[in-house]
Amino acid sequence: MSSERYLWADWPAPEGVIALVTTRNGGLSEAGFYSFNLGLYSGDDQATVLANRQLLQQDLDLTSSPLWLKQVHGIDVADANVDDQETEADASVSRKPGGACAVLTADCLPVLFCNQEGTVVAAAHAGWKGLVAGVLEATVKSMNVPPETVIAWLGPAIGEHNFEIGPEVREQFLMEDMGCSEAFIPGKGDRWFADLYSLARRRLNRIGVNQVYGGEFCSYDQSDLFYSYRRDGKESGRMASLIWLEA
Repeated sequence: MSSERYLWADWPAPEGVIALVTTRNGGLSEAGFYSFNLGLYSGDDQATVLANRQLLQQDLDLTSSPLWLKQVHGIDVADANVDDQETEADASVSRKPGGACAVLTADCLPVLFCNQEGTVVAAAHAGWKGLVAGVLEATVKSMNVPPETVIAWLGPAIGEHNFEIGPEVREQFLMEDMGCSEAFIPGKGDRWFADLYSLARRRLNRIGVNQVYGGEFCSYDQSDLFYSYRRDGKESGRMASLIWLEA
């Protein structure tokens, strides 16, 4: 296994829960997609992306492919043990060993979940649209365990000082939760900068998930490790955040 391809989640997950995020390194993609791009519809050569996905599956000794979702910035949660590839959803849950949940990101926030007993895992893709719509809440609900037993890890997303938004985005969050105003700092004119990590933590805390780890990365700033659509535009690849129960 190439160690440059992966960062392992730093959290107190129980034994048998495997969680990680891929970096942009150690793959086969070229040009702006350099090099471990896992986004099949990112504009990269699809045969190369499929070869990168095969490298990932071999590296991680997965007996079957992760469930690669068709992400639409919604709140639907797929079942990684039964649903088909390209199921339209922005999160997935797994209760059986070997069924890997996966989400693709390049600035949006990936969130990985498990329970303290290590019997269920989940992954969610949370850009601002998914956050305000409730994708994290839907994912925790799909796990069907008490929220206080859930552990969450926040993977690499765009940092607050790089995530500029319009006032209409901030208003959507404030309409539901006025207390989240601390997650926004003023920019120029009517613009704001939003802290995805802070927004995610607050939403998780509100439903009883208080064991929340991670959130120390910035996909925009750390170009040596991560893809960023806001930084690189149409030639941005995608990282994968994965979690599964070990057989």
